[in-house]
Amino acid sequence: MDGISTSFGTVMLFQITIGILLNVLLLVFYIRALCVSPGFSSLDLIFSHLTLANTMNLLTLGIPETLSAWGWRNFLSDVGCKFLMYGSRVGRGLAICAICLLSVFQAVAVGPGTPRLARLKAGLPRGVVLSCLLSWGLSLLVDLSMASHVTGPRNGSSVKLVLDLRYCVKVSVGTETTLLIAVVFSFRDLFFVGLMSLASGYMVFVLYRHHRRVRHLHGPGRSPGEMPEVRAAKRVVVLVAVYGLFYVRQTIMLSIILNMKEKSPLLVNCHMVLAFTFPVVCPFLIIQSDRRISAIWKKESPGSNVDFP
Repeated sequence: MDGISTSFGTVMLFQITIGILLNVLLLVFYIRALCVSPGFSSLDLIFSHLTLANTMNLLTLGIPETLSAWGWRNFLSDVGCKFLMYGSRVGRGLAICAICLLSVFQAVAVGPGTPRLARLKAGLPRGVVLSCLLSWGLSLLVDLSMASHVTGPRNGSSVKLVLDLRYCVKVSVGTETTLLIAVVFSFRDLFFVGLMSLASGYMVFVLYRHHRRVRHLHGPGRSPGEMPEVRAAKRVVVLVAVYGLFYVRQTIMLSIILNMKEKSPLLVNCHMVLAFTFPVVCPFLIIQSDRRISAIWKKESPGSNVDFP
């Protein structure tokens, strides 16, 4: 291995280790909270799904990429490749569904107290459970096609390779099928990204309007940034913005890589390192938003629930 490969391998190893550790700890925390809490917490369920999705991504795709970065080749069979690639796609689908659900949940929670929204807020817990079940069904069904055109490494030229990951390869299954799969994936992703963006924008608008109405109650000497509703808006907007940023980056860079006649190893390595940035950054954003975790870290008595309204 040369110096560049060693550097990428070290970064990948550090990144994946930190990401798996934090997401697993958060997953255990939220599962325990759901089991021992006297009342059902919709936010705990959403965050448990999000941390589970991040853990799946890091385990199924992060570990093979780390081993490949350190020089390991041909260590997966066809069955192993299909299982890991399918698991990574399902985890990615669950992540985008969980973030979208979080933004919609918060938008409804901070909405005005109209009779229609009051009925909707009352049904939020049931809607969150149903949405989580639907996200699993959608991800398992839509991403099933991944298992059909991913195999172990191929040395021959009898098949056309679309993407070579060094431990798995993506085989071309025909122009029409490839186009159909791309359309389905793109429609799903764009739908959820658009919905979470609209929900976050609506929530910021509602909180900003509320802030202007009650500004005089907080006094002239208090910073607006200290207001709970402003902090809540920032948490959701930052999480959605970070995901959106990395989603756009991944889409553009992957399109460039797939359309290159000769793949650039440096560009591919950069793409894979950045692909795992969100699952690693996400736990820090969640920890910052949950006062119970901060209370545990500071050895204080647990305060209120998640720092979202």
